[in-house]
Amino acid sequence: MGATTMRSISSLIHKLKTDYPEVSFVKGDVFAWSPETQTVFYNNDIPHASALLLHEVSHSILEHSQYRRDVELLALETAAWDKAYELAQVYHIALNTDTAEDNLDTYRDWLHARSTCPECTANGYQINQYHYQCPACTTIWKVNEARVCELRRRTVQRTTK
Repeated sequence: MGATTMRSISSLIHKLKTDYPEVSFVKGDVFAWSPETQTVFYNNDIPHASALLLHEVSHSILEHSQYRRDVELLALETAAWDKAYELAQVYHIALNTDTAEDNLDTYRDWLHARSTCPECTANGYQINQYHYQCPACTTIWKVNEARVCELRRRTVQRTTK
């Protein structure tokens, strides 16, 4: 990464620390928001670092802390990107809509994969935090968290016809 980009990230972090003193900024492997510790983790070496940083700060501003349904996570992510666009105006950062949409696509793909029935491949609906049910074949399956690891789906109950 060029020195200019690193300087601009450092400058942006400095401004964000001033404007949001309740938030800690810690260099890490990925961009992430920890509501438990009020910490934004960032990585200077990732493309579009400024946009991603504003996105994670947006989670803080919007007080995002948890979700019960997978579709709620997608809504939180969308709201954080919407707020990031507002912050980009304030901090004079170019935020490309492709960056936001590409990141949102990872959540859309994650949600689609979790909701796909392992028996008949129809889209199911979430019945609780880790279980889905298929409206076509009534199979119930369990999913793992899988936001940062491989998705696993395990059939819990099959319907015999």
